[in-house]
Amino acid sequence: MYARITGTGSYLPSTAVSNDDLVARGVNTSDEWIVERTGIRSRHIVEHGQTASDMAFAASQRAMAAAGISAEKIDLIVLATSTPDYIFPSTACLLQAKLGVSGAAAFDVQAVCSGFAYALTVAEKFIRSGSHRCALVVGTEVFSRILDWNDRGTCVLFGDGAGAAVLEASNEPGILASALHADGSHHGILEVPGNVSGGQVVGQPFVRMDGPAVFKFAVKVLAEVAHEVLDLAGLDAKAVDWLIPHQANIRIIQSTAKKLGLPMDKVVTTVERHGNTSAASIPLALDAAVREGRIKRGDVLMLEGVGGGFTWGAVLLKF
Repeated sequence: MYARITGTGSYLPSTAVSNDDLVARGVNTSDEWIVERTGIRSRHIVEHGQTASDMAFAASQRAMAAAGISAEKIDLIVLATSTPDYIFPSTACLLQAKLGVSGAAAFDVQAVCSGFAYALTVAEKFIRSGSHRCALVVGTEVFSRILDWNDRGTCVLFGDGAGAAVLEASNEPGILASALHADGSHHGILEVPGNVSGGQVVGQPFVRMDGPAVFKFAVKVLAEVAHEVLDLAGLDAKAVDWLIPHQANIRIIQSTAKKLGLPMDKVVTTVERHGNTSAASIPLALDAAVREGRIKRGDVLMLEGVGGGFTWGAVLLKF
C-alpha cells in the first residue's frame, strides 16, 4: 500500500499588501530593501474575523475538487498551523465541521514552517499502515495577527494563506521517502515567546527572530535533509524534476538549490507573491505550479521546510 497526492488546492485572502503599502503605513523600510534581501514583493492579509479554519476550508474544497472526491470520503484530517483559531478545539476539528462531515480522525500538527512536511509524513504513515485510505492534509496560517508592525525585521516577511492536498491509498508509489527532525535548543532564534494566563498575555505575543542565525541554520539543514531523503529513496538530485521549498526568503531558496546542484528553473518560487506563510507556503507553491501546468503526473518532487522549534523535514514523492 502506497500513498499518492491526488489533488491540490490553495487560498490567499483577497487583501494584498505590497511593499509600498507597508511604507505608506509607516513601516521604516522600502520596496528595494525588502526585495533585495527577501525577494518578497507582496503578502496577503486576512479580513477582520477571517480565521485559519476559514482559509483551510477554501483550500480544502479546491483540493477535493481537483481530486474528484467528496468530503464524505475523507477518513483523516491532519492540519498544520501555528496560528490556530482557538486554544482548543483543534483547527482540524473546526475544518471538519465546516466540511459538514464527522467521524474521521482530525488533529493539528504544530511544527511552524515545517508543518506541512510533518503533516504529510504523518498522514502517509496512517495510509501505509492500512488504517486509513483518504487523508486531507492542510497548512494554514494567520501570521498577520502575531506580527509587530513596528519591527521591519519581521513584519515585512510574513503573510496569511492556506494550502491543501488530498492523499489517497494507491497501488503505485507516491511518497518515496521522508525525514523529519527537530532541535529544541535553537528555539530562541525564532519564536513567539508568549502565552495566555488568567486572561492576560504573558511574555511577548509577537514573532521574534535572529535573521542571520536563522539563515545560516536553514541553509545547512535543508541541504542535509534533502540529501537524506534522496539516499533513502536510492536517487540522486538529478532525478528531481521540481524542488518545492518552504517559501521564506529567496536567498535561502537559492542557496539550498545551489547546494543540491539544481538550477533555479527547477525550483518553484512563489515567495514574491505571498511572503512567508509558514506551514501554508509549501502547499501554496505546490498548487500554484500544478495549476500553472508546470508540474505534471509522474514528476518527482522534493518538498522541504524548516521552521521555529527548530524543526525541519523533507518529503520526496512522485506526483
